[in-house]
Amino acid sequence: MEILTNPVTISVIVLCVLSLLKLNVLLAMLIACVAGGLVGGMDIPTIMGTLTGGFSGNATTALSYILLGTFATAIATTGLAEILSKKLSRIIGGKKLILLGAITIIACLSQNLIPVHIAYIPILIPPMLAMMNQMKLDRRAAACCLAFGHKAPYIAIPFGFGLQFQEIIMNNLTENGMPVTINQIASVNWILAASMIVGLLIAVFITYRKPREYKMLEADTSAADAISETLEYRHYITMAAAVVVVVVQVITQNLALSALAGIMVMIVFGAIKWNQIDDQLAGGVQLMGLIAFVMLIAGGYAEVMKATGGVEALVEAGIHAMGGNKWIAATVITLIGLLVTMGIGTSFGTVPVLAVLFVPLCEQIGFSPAATIILMSAAAALGDAGSPASDTTLGPTSGLNADGQHDHIWDTCVPTFLHFNIPLMIAAIVAAQFL
Repeated sequence: MEILTNPVTISVIVLCVLSLLKLNVLLAMLIACVAGGLVGGMDIPTIMGTLTGGFSGNATTALSYILLGTFATAIATTGLAEILSKKLSRIIGGKKLILLGAITIIACLSQNLIPVHIAYIPILIPPMLAMMNQMKLDRRAAACCLAFGHKAPYIAIPFGFGLQFQEIIMNNLTENGMPVTINQIASVNWILAASMIVGLLIAVFITYRKPREYKMLEADTSAADAISETLEYRHYITMAAAVVVVVVQVITQNLALSALAGIMVMIVFGAIKWNQIDDQLAGGVQLMGLIAFVMLIAGGYAEVMKATGGVEALVEAGIHAMGGNKWIAATVITLIGLLVTMGIGTSFGTVPVLAVLFVPLCEQIGFSPAATIILMSAAAALGDAGSPASDTTLGPTSGLNADGQHDHIWDTCVPTFLHFNIPLMIAAIVAAQFL
């Protein structure tokens, strides 16, 4: 019973239940934090003070999110992504594999090289639906391609959102007593990305390779139809700004600074007008603000869980219950990560919650830093594909369902869950035994 009555256990259970009941993630985390603190013997003022005091741990990450969201909004405002997407849709032709390959590459670039997130999907995908229908292309394959591009690159490649994710892993492992570097993370996380490639190939060439009939309904392509295909001065400046972001990231390994540099290039050279700056910042807050606040609260949540004293007790009880078996430990870690991420809907916000418990647990059981990295990365990423509340699934559905023939749960969430989460779990559990 010691494990079940531990304040950390109760808090995580409350968080999972509230998240799965679709309560807003911010409220769910706050309620779970207070519940864990009360069970741990803390009073309300102490809990709230510890919570807000822990915000600083993820303040840099939150700033990066806001600036990256602003840069993405600025790119969207210039129309560059839309023009490139429209040009590409015209030259793809009628070959299924070329189409699937193209949208996969674009999805990958949207997370790393030109970090516009999912803003390109309503422009690129709806005009392609008629062509997909003529090909009798199973849209579940397209959903898997888009989800892969939104997930695998940030797990493995330290650019754009990838740098953000790996910095979160690095900071939280370091804060919990296991110092690691970005290079260490990137050197093992490719295993997880490789497992996702296997899942993608199975989806495209086996599971969804057969033709699927769709009605020839008219999709809403107004967003794409309104886009001119002529590149103008502001578009070339935007491309230069994207290059600056990449260069600054390489030099400084600081995403906030690189996003700020890209924004300043667009402002100084007139791609964004001076009187539009407030709108761009507001758009950045709207796009990424919720995730930024999730990260701040997650940092405070972690501090409260540490202050209850329940972490150490739970680690000892967990080791005893697992019998020191690394296979069982790796399985439990990934399963809990899956549950938490499925509820929260963001792998980025899951890391601080899980790191408090799993870093000392991995250390006590005898996992190396490399094994701990891959388990934490997988535990955080698991559920992002497959979660109804995740951008990884909401984005593809927003485009593929433009004509009302693509179900969010059965045509996006279930296919991505099966083809990506299962390979991720297997890869993480097995790799952790040998790293």
